[in-house]
Amino acid sequence: MVAAANKITVILETDVRRQLAAQARAEGMDIAPFLVKIVENHVIAGAPEDDPLASRLLAKRAVLDRAVTIARDAVESGDFDEHFILNVMKKASQNVEFISLYETAVGGGERPARSARAALNQQMARQIKRAAGARSKRDERGKILRAQVQDEIITSYTLLDRAA
Repeated sequence: MVAAANKITVILETDVRRQLAAQARAEGMDIAPFLVKIVENHVIAGAPEDDPLASRLLAKRAVLDRAVTIARDAVESGDFDEHFILNVMKKASQNVEFISLYETAVGGGERPARSARAALNQQMARQIKRAAGARSKRDERGKILRAQVQDEIITSYTLLDRAA
């Protein structure tokens, strides 16, 4: 079962935060998801063999890493448009192993928890956007533009622009 996420506050020395931010940038990540990755890797490393939480976290990490790899490859191929998030997710979801890992990451079973699916999809979208070096597309009033889709692994996504 996938538990709800919990926010925590961590006080870091400035030099420690700078070092972590530099390491996150080197991996193409923002600092918050980078810190989550560090903590989850620590949980995985200390978990007993066949631990369900560790298995789910490993699957989540594999799903996120695969989505970022597809995004980077697409950018290198010049395959960027405003529907970049959808295009990356479509490509990822064509892979049977990806779908199996995705189902494990969101809790498995026939009907994975809707909140777990939404949280993972949002996390993937943020990392895909970051990997593309993109920004959210906005209308003339500054409102972020989103699109809806059916029969895909995601149901909505943010349209993207190339970062200035």
